[in-house]
Amino acid sequence: MDSSPRPEQGGSYTKALGKRQVQMIAIGGAIGVGLFLGAGGKLHQVGPSLIFSYALCGAAAYFVMRALGELVLHEPSSGSFVTYARKFIGPWAGFASGWLYWLNWAMTGIAEITAVAIYVHKWLPGIPQWITALIALGVLLAVNLLSVKLFGELEFWFSVVKVLAIVVFLITGLGLVLSGTNIGGTSAGVQNLTNHDGLFPAGLGITLMTLQAVIFAYSAIELVGIAAGETKDARKVLPKAINSVVWRIAVFYVGSVLLLAMLLPWPFYSGDESPFVTVFSRLGIPGIGDVMNAVVLTAALSSVNSGLYSTGRILRALSEKGEAPKFVSRMSSRHVPYGGILFTSVAYLLGVVLNYLVPKEAFDIAIAIASLGVVATWATLIVSQMKLRQAALRGEVERPSYRMPGAPYTGWATLAFLVLVIALMGFSDGPEKIAFYSIPVVVIVLAVGWRFIRRRERERERTAVAVGSRD
Repeated sequence: MDSSPRPEQGGSYTKALGKRQVQMIAIGGAIGVGLFLGAGGKLHQVGPSLIFSYALCGAAAYFVMRALGELVLHEPSSGSFVTYARKFIGPWAGFASGWLYWLNWAMTGIAEITAVAIYVHKWLPGIPQWITALIALGVLLAVNLLSVKLFGELEFWFSVVKVLAIVVFLITGLGLVLSGTNIGGTSAGVQNLTNHDGLFPAGLGITLMTLQAVIFAYSAIELVGIAAGETKDARKVLPKAINSVVWRIAVFYVGSVLLLAMLLPWPFYSGDESPFVTVFSRLGIPGIGDVMNAVVLTAALSSVNSGLYSTGRILRALSEKGEAPKFVSRMSSRHVPYGGILFTSVAYLLGVVLNYLVPKEAFDIAIAIASLGVVATWATLIVSQMKLRQAALRGEVERPSYRMPGAPYTGWATLAFLVLVIALMGFSDGPEKIAFYSIPVVVIVLAVGWRFIRRRERERERTAVAVGSRD
């Protein structure tokens, strides 16, 4: 039997990702720098109430993942939600969602590269952030350009490190809380949730403002759907991978933030370092802070790695429809869409520039804008699933057995929640307001781009008709 990689139908991808790698990509996508770095600053800002923000966004993420699962089981594709949006909503939706996803990952990559620089700065304070960011980008770009299998293997081990670190933290943190251990002069325990101005020290309104940052923390959970087109036995492997993401969201994210809030009083955390590093450094165990810093550095590198991978596939899906430059559809002899990967890496260079110009603000600016792309991607998946369900009810397509629970009501509730997240950004005084007021600019750019593409298509159709009539 021929066991060589088979090209994806309609393209030239290979089925290079196995069950082991896809499972870990799914887990890795659910553990990122939004938790490892961003949770520290948000805990300092809103206190223990951050737990409720993570729980709310986790519920939305659960329904998004189930919607994705239903769509993937209907049609596995490396174009993922771009393919589904085009099929179930309309061509314009595929164009818009694809470019918004690219915007998400372009800004996410900038945030992650900034995080890499912040982590390395702890060890090498004399080296400017932008130099560290540039070196990290160069290494991960090389990995993605070499082969899909190498990407999958690197992401597998990145994810192993992240998962082991979180598991060790959860077990250790639980033990410290139950024993009431003294951590740098304060006792760990449930009392830390309420002893410092209560559960909502900054008020409910400020807590709701953190939803945007928490949504960013959950970004990349959809990566497993993009990997579907390069996965062996996708219909068998992916439901398990998606289900694993759902329960790990509850344990890893909500559980970690709950423990962090109980281990130390919330004012002890800051946005200048990972909250995990803060806890372990205050324990006074030699070298433990450095170990955790290495782990969170791995998380940031993993996210940049995933961003280059996913945008390369999405840009190629857009280019094949004439909705992105032809260059981004180019494939190497190793079945790697190097055009799209290089295109995204140019945007990531902007992150290097930001780290040179505004190293302190680079992370917050990037995640605020990236959140727009995350919300757009999640909304696209929900609407596409709703359209798939409607088409199935009309008898036009067959709905898979793996389905969105509670549809369509859960879909409408998730969409309402996403609209709330965007609306709240307008009331912020920070980078979120910049992102909110950039929405009209993004909409105008997408509308002009779509109009240009449609005009070009009509001109081609008229030319084809004219040539045909002469023949």
